[in-house]
Amino acid sequence: MNQRIAHIALVVDDYDEAIAFYTQKLGFQLLEDTPLSETKRWVMVAPKGQGECCLLLAKGVGEEQRSRIGNQTGGRVFLFLYTDDFWRDYRQYQDQGIQFVREPVEETYGTVAVFEDLYGNLWDLIEPR
Repeated sequence: MNQRIAHIALVVDDYDEAIAFYTQKLGFQLLEDTPLSETKRWVMVAPKGQGECCLLLAKGVGEEQRSRIGNQTGGRVFLFLYTDDFWRDYRQYQDQGIQFVREPVEETYGTVAVFEDLYGNLWDLIEPR
């Protein structure tokens, strides 16, 4: 059996502001932005480097989906971004105005800090040992 997770849907408020945040602030690549209708787009972004999984930016539609924007996991860290140079990325994100809600710490598995995306979803920035 050969399976993999290809995309993770991230509910967003606005396609263009989400694209700008992920590409300009976090340095991700815009992989695809295809209109599906007048209001729906297929938008995928991913960090630079190796990896098969990407984020599918999905605009929240209706009250239920919109209520999940920024809190898809009930306040828990949602996504884990691995890096080959923690301090480079940490400083770069700070320069871009990224809000870190937990300062860097050395753990047994590596160096980690928690930041918020533009909607408040929590991310771990991790350089593994």
